[in-house]
Amino acid sequence: MRVLAAMSGGVDSAVAAALAVEAGHDVVGVHMALSRNRDQFRTGSRGCCSIEDAGDARRAADVLGIPYYVWDLSEKFEDTVVTDFLAEYEAGRTPNPCVRCNEHVKFEALLDKATALGFDAVATGHYARIVEHADGSRELHRSPNADKDQSYVLAVMGPERLRRAIFPLGGFASKAEVRAEAARRGLAVSAKPDSYDICFVADGDTRGFLRERLGSRPGQVLDVEGNVVGEHDGAYAYTVGQRRGLALGRPAADGRARYVLDVRTDTNTVVVGPAELLSVDRIAGERATWLVDPTDAGDDVEVQVRTHGAPVPAGVRATDGGAGLEVELTGTPLRGVAAGQSVVVYRGTQVLGQATVSRAWRAARAGVVA
Repeated sequence: MRVLAAMSGGVDSAVAAALAVEAGHDVVGVHMALSRNRDQFRTGSRGCCSIEDAGDARRAADVLGIPYYVWDLSEKFEDTVVTDFLAEYEAGRTPNPCVRCNEHVKFEALLDKATALGFDAVATGHYARIVEHADGSRELHRSPNADKDQSYVLAVMGPERLRRAIFPLGGFASKAEVRAEAARRGLAVSAKPDSYDICFVADGDTRGFLRERLGSRPGQVLDVEGNVVGEHDGAYAYTVGQRRGLALGRPAADGRARYVLDVRTDTNTVVVGPAELLSVDRIAGERATWLVDPTDAGDDVEVQVRTHGAPVPAGVRATDGGAGLEVELTGTPLRGVAAGQSVVVYRGTQVLGQATVSRAWRAARAGVVA
């Protein structure tokens, strides 16, 4: 097959490209330039897509003996991932930019462009497994490397794009194995640190990034009785479940810690309260994507609401003809579920589908959290 290998400049994508070459595919490497103002160097392990990363990807391609190109997808990235990130926070929701990047950039813009150029598939360094059956149908499964599993952020890709994706790292049980593989092949990125945080917020200061883009919008922090207990510089900078950085001027009567329960952008207020009010037992989702027939979901599944969150037992029912879903937790309630997060549905290791959280209901007492 003709395979386009997405090369970020890190060790995972370099080894994925190497394994695609070893499998006998006709491989071309491409680095996606996603930022309009890329720093020349990373800040330690923060950020990605820097000029340094592009150079590392080129050197890896040279070692593998494959053609290498840089594609400027910064406009697409800004218009979809960054714009969505800002709009969601401004609306009092908590987005996952990695999900949007996989949806709109890696498995839309990149894969669609690759298909237009005659490539059969795109190979990436994601940690996830694809199980292919004799009839050609495919399933997306968790990686055996639980610490690095990325099936959660890949659930949004949908069945059509899953058919044109290759995840060569699907069988690796640890990052150490991948680094050893890179070293064995003479790839200089074998010891390169992983990137963390949000790639377009390289210094890790998300609140500062939001303030720079959205401006100062002072308002009040309220407790559940409506008393003013503090002030903020912008409700958009808070998320449900947050405990640190609240700067409350009035302590709780019982002395216990308080958490963000709600972000009300209509009144520019943030509501805080005790931890028990963060627990939810029902979730509604919108903009659903299914990798199976939606009717295959049921009472014997699990859901996950954070990239590396623990899956919990649930019953899931598709709504609106598959465009949405409803979740009834059948075990321990989840804490701090925020609108804008992704809720991903699993049966065992298999990904069934996902949706964006639109509402969540408190388990401790009636009322909408998000």
